[in-house]
Amino acid sequence: MSSHGTTGEPFATLPIGARPALRRFHQARWDEEIVFELSRPGRRGVGVPAPDAPLVELPEGVARRTPPALPELSQNQVVRHYLRLSQETLGADLNIDVGQGTCTMKYSPKVNDALVRDPRVAGLHPLQPEDTVQGVLEIYWRLEQILKEISGMARVSLQPGAGSAAIYANIAMIRAYHASRGEGDQRDQVITTMFSHPSNAACAKVAGYEVVTLMPDAEGCPDIEALRAAVGPRTAALLITNPEDTGIFNPRIREFVDLVHEAGGLACYDQANANGILGITRARDAGFDLCHFNLHKTFSTPHACGGPAAGACGVAEALVPFLPGPVVDRDGGSYTLTAPERSVGKIRPFLGVTPNVVRAYAWVMALGAEGLREVAETAVLNNNYLMSKVLRIPGASVPWAQRRRVEQVRYSWQELTAETGVHSEEIGVRAADFGVHYWTSHHPYVVPEPFTLEPTESYSREDLDEYTAILAHVAAEAREDPDFVRGAPYRQSVHRIDPGPLDDPAQWSPSWRAYRRKHGGTQGARDEGKHEGKQGEAHEGMHDRTHGGNHDRTHGG
Repeated sequence: MSSHGTTGEPFATLPIGARPALRRFHQARWDEEIVFELSRPGRRGVGVPAPDAPLVELPEGVARRTPPALPELSQNQVVRHYLRLSQETLGADLNIDVGQGTCTMKYSPKVNDALVRDPRVAGLHPLQPEDTVQGVLEIYWRLEQILKEISGMARVSLQPGAGSAAIYANIAMIRAYHASRGEGDQRDQVITTMFSHPSNAACAKVAGYEVVTLMPDAEGCPDIEALRAAVGPRTAALLITNPEDTGIFNPRIREFVDLVHEAGGLACYDQANANGILGITRARDAGFDLCHFNLHKTFSTPHACGGPAAGACGVAEALVPFLPGPVVDRDGGSYTLTAPERSVGKIRPFLGVTPNVVRAYAWVMALGAEGLREVAETAVLNNNYLMSKVLRIPGASVPWAQRRRVEQVRYSWQELTAETGVHSEEIGVRAADFGVHYWTSHHPYVVPEPFTLEPTESYSREDLDEYTAILAHVAAEAREDPDFVRGAPYRQSVHRIDPGPLDDPAQWSPSWRAYRRKHGGTQGARDEGKHEGKQGEAHEGMHDRTHGGNHDRTHGG
């Protein structure tokens, strides 16, 4: 295969199985300062009239002594700044986002954004009296009923602000449950698996538990004999994702749950990977005591650059008293907030992430029960079609049993790396030159040279053909010119960064105030920006000399 790409007809008109042309792509690149550096004293985006009446007197100690140090810009500067930043960003609305691995990136209908921007949602205040927010409480209650049906659980709390927060809420309930039985100190171990989501082990560890991790057997499933050896009087719970982050569904999951129950522990189902099993399997039917969903994955609420997300905790009857509160109850024709009897308390402030709860509810109601099952079936079909295409690329493989996977696959470039010396991360960086995202896996790399793809139900066959054509193109480049792949990206808004500061907490600056304190103030920031700009220009110049005349090759067009 030539590394200079192909030309041909548009994707939609290609015959089945034909290799698509690789589209020309070049990410916008602006030498844009951050908004604080653009600020100039006295600039205004809007003129605020003086108040007609005196301002309310604030209590002593509440009023600021000095005005907040907010950036001062004109309106057109603000528009220009944020549009430039948006042009330097890839996302689900711009690219074929199947390379996000376990994060279940899917299309979020824009009508749902219109719903949450409605003043009747956007204008709500979390401290409003219950009788003024009956509509949104009804949505919370109705979404809970839907999730109860999907999971088989007795009750669901929508309070957690993310999937990891929902896992921590489940851990808190597990701890409270055992404490209520006088076994809180005795049961100090949580069992999880290597390919369950890492937040399971992390949340258990933060809560003070010893974590026991089961490795996969020869088929790629968690080793049931290792579980037999691990369970005992110290077992608090099993936290397991199924299908795991390899896309393998454990067909013996009920045996796992029964073994834990026999030892007196609880079974907790991480359903971050539920997109391929909606309407097909249910957590409670497999014997689980707790579960959680990620509304920002499975139920189409946006990831929003890692937040705000939304989680949902489901529990069996015995754990209902421990749910995080408040929960929404219906009393006749009205809705009220109540605290469960022995609640573990709040996992986040107030009721939950209301915009994402509304989005998830709208998504489910638009699809209906049959539509939710079709989501799962299409996601599984897309994933197995994508796997069949990827496995035709020389150097790509799938570890463990060559069975069908559910909604994602963790692949390996081990053969390609052995042949070319090009690593998975480098292939991913080069793929960005074609306008697509690519993810390796969680550490540690139990699968060597991994890459994890999850197409969901949102993408067409043409999308999947285009994505695999990009991977095939980069794999061919790795064989013909490994150094060219290692030098990527060439057509992106950013180039490689120095990883040193990322490993040095002393250099981290989580805010503009911290940056100025650590790195010498505004002028120092401007000087550093100029320095980086010169480095970027030098890099581009070197690329032009080294790869001059290679326009088609770099574009893949």
